[in-house]
Amino acid sequence: MDYLVAFLVGGFICLIGQVLLDFFKFTPAHVMSIFVVTGAILDGFGLYDKLIEFAGAGATVPIISFGHSLLHGAMEKSEQHGFLGIGMGIFELTSAGISSAILFAFIIAIIFKPKG
Repeated sequence: MDYLVAFLVGGFICLIGQVLLDFFKFTPAHVMSIFVVTGAILDGFGLYDKLIEFAGAGATVPIISFGHSLLHGAMEKSEQHGFLGIGMGIFELTSAGISSAILFAFIIAIIFKPKG
């Protein structure tokens, strides 16, 4: 049952993104920004952790969880270190994802030639 709930929640998040792309004619950059900000807002109100408890990996895989991670890390470290903790927390929780995205993008850019 956990797999089904994770699949449905993750699929629903992707469905929202596809509707924003197809019907509202947003660019992928707009959709990504909307999802990151939405994840941060939901985390700010304490709702995203409840969604993760309910949906598991279905809520942690999409880009919306990146906004949750950014804000969650910033809030956690700011309580410990004050204003400087905001930057420390943002990069602590998201550094693995950002680093791997940069690395894989670099490798793909070396292997393939862009056509544009």
